[in-house]
Amino acid sequence: MSSKLNLLEQRSSQGDVRVELGERSYPIMIESGLLANSSVVQSVVGLSQCMIITNTTVAPLYLEQARQFIDNVFSPTQLDTLVLPDGEEHKHLDTMELIYSALLEKGHTRKTVLVALGGGVVGDMVGFAAATYQRGVEFIQIPTTLLAQVDSSVGGKTGVNHPLGKNMIGAFHQPRAVLIDIATLETLEDRDFSAGMAEVVKYGLIWDQAFFEWLEANSKQLNQGDHVLLSQAVQRSCEIKAEVVRQDEKESGIRAILNLGHTFGHAIETATDYTAYRHGEAVAIGLVMALDLSQRLGWIEAEWCERTVRLLNQFDLPVACPSGIGAAKMLELMGRDKKVLDSRIRLVLLKACGQAVVTSEFDEACLSEMLAEI
Repeated sequence: MSSKLNLLEQRSSQGDVRVELGERSYPIMIESGLLANSSVVQSVVGLSQCMIITNTTVAPLYLEQARQFIDNVFSPTQLDTLVLPDGEEHKHLDTMELIYSALLEKGHTRKTVLVALGGGVVGDMVGFAAATYQRGVEFIQIPTTLLAQVDSSVGGKTGVNHPLGKNMIGAFHQPRAVLIDIATLETLEDRDFSAGMAEVVKYGLIWDQAFFEWLEANSKQLNQGDHVLLSQAVQRSCEIKAEVVRQDEKESGIRAILNLGHTFGHAIETATDYTAYRHGEAVAIGLVMALDLSQRLGWIEAEWCERTVRLLNQFDLPVACPSGIGAAKMLELMGRDKKVLDSRIRLVLLKACGQAVVTSEFDEACLSEMLAEI
């Protein structure tokens, strides 16, 4: 563990969250304008090597700002950058080769620090590179999409996709810090903002009914980009995820509840070659499917399905499963999910708003009936 990176944790703010994992604990700093104000983090002198890795969409917007931030805070003797192609369709092992090659060509050692600047795809790949380059180096997340800020940048899940399944190749590797600048959301496309809100809604459904109701009450202002409300939504989402990760870092138990809607959503993404839907859009459809099944099983009232659909609609998210996949194909793809145990599909379902369960103990006829109908 780098003592220089530990100094990131000396900053305290009401907007900060901490992921408590013993010696591997780390801060999540949340502030509008963070990248433009490096003085909010104590300057550190002497970091030897650093590489900022981003993509073709984010680079023109924030790469120079991130370079200045890293240089002011860490003063690395060597600061390199790498720009990757953008898109979920590039989240595979061939792109990982670009990262490894750049690190080797530039002479980066085991003391280097990688910086993931971008959305969830960049964060997942850079995290996986950090986990595997020279058997492990440190990295920092600077997420620039709402989905990455509230979900993928926190918790240490890293990896890439395979043609037969999403995120099937990867590792658990925690960042040393997550630096969230709410101002980066100003350049986010409306569709990508909506995709991030699907994950925010998920946190209310699995953990905090009051937060779900707060989202209902503030959806209009959130859609308008209110920085104060967005900071609150990001902070509460990160608080929930940090607590779940603290209890179950490597998803041997409760952490799986974070995948509400994801088994359905991942199947939809795979069936459509990762090109038809943003991840959050597929998750939104998956949330509706998970609540539909929960209702059919008699676990939740129809009201929660209706309110969830209404809230997702307010964030311009899709709620209907695409035609053409078919129930049999959905079941086949869901059967490849990482949560499958002893050949039985395990799903995250709801017993109530704020009370999620991970179970394979459900009526499979209900699942088949639901898939056939929708």
